[in-house]
Amino acid sequence: MTASSKTSAMMRRGAEFLGTEHAILCGAMSWVSERNLVSAISNAGGFGVIACGAMTPELLDTEITATKALTDKPFGVNLITMHPMLFDLIAVCAKHKVGHVVLAGGIPPKGSVEAIKEFGGKVLVFAPTLALAKKLLRSGADALVIEGSEAGGHIGPVSTSVLAQEFLPELAADHIVFVAGGIGRGEMIASYLEMGASGVQLGTRFACATESIAHPAFKKAFFRGNARDAVASVQVDLRLPVIPVRALKNKGTEEFTAKQIEVAKRLDEGIVDMMAAQLEIEHFWAGALRRAVIDGDVETGSVMAGQSVGMVTKEEPVAEIIAQLLAECEAALTKR
Repeated sequence: MTASSKTSAMMRRGAEFLGTEHAILCGAMSWVSERNLVSAISNAGGFGVIACGAMTPELLDTEITATKALTDKPFGVNLITMHPMLFDLIAVCAKHKVGHVVLAGGIPPKGSVEAIKEFGGKVLVFAPTLALAKKLLRSGADALVIEGSEAGGHIGPVSTSVLAQEFLPELAADHIVFVAGGIGRGEMIASYLEMGASGVQLGTRFACATESIAHPAFKKAFFRGNARDAVASVQVDLRLPVIPVRALKNKGTEEFTAKQIEVAKRLDEGIVDMMAAQLEIEHFWAGALRRAVIDGDVETGSVMAGQSVGMVTKEEPVAEIIAQLLAECEAALTKR
């Protein structure tokens, strides 16, 4: 019996699907989930995922090449479904024979799942409702990530614990399902594995790892923050469907409210259409997040964090974070 034999047994399906030692994915965090953190997570037996975000195909090409130079272990690429060059980005993944592509931020457009499967890639999708999850799995998705509103970054309206109770009994026996949102300790991982999850995804817990390139000021904001500080953005105009974003409350939170009012006004005036309006909001987030992560502007930048931020208290190497999570999970399962 190995130190984490129960955990390994319960993660086996997920780990085999990912080609990793442990079925622990790192959530794709724009500017944070790049070559250094992604390779460190994969090298530690987890599954790193490059956050493509607003990258051009050329930038993604460079990032995948650089990540491959740092690890020979499997890693994935997260693509935003509303990216105007989605199919060019899929072509870059095809060129590099990326094993797994995560399609996030909306329903995958027609032909995108097929384009990934054509080069042998596995497709992971997000689904906010059970009906949509079943539809996506029927139409070719290989695995599902259910992510609750406790997560950082773009979030849905329902908590992880409710989604898990709704989705896992229906889908876990026949499908690979990963649970995400608000996971900060191994005991929580144990609970979701017992409910049938094939593995888990964590973002906030890894954002301040030693290997994360995030600015020291960004990391300090995490260490100071607690669950109540990680708030969801407010939707100002019902005609502008903006996916809420969870981040630590600061001046940037207020600036986003003002940005929505400005974009909604131009939408009303017919200056921009809905797609352009939504892309502008996305670009606002990308810029605000970059200011926080890269430049350390934690006042007006967007410090995206999940409600598990209170469990991030110090900088630690990725390997130690994963070892701690597995030890906590194993201890919880052994006590059962």
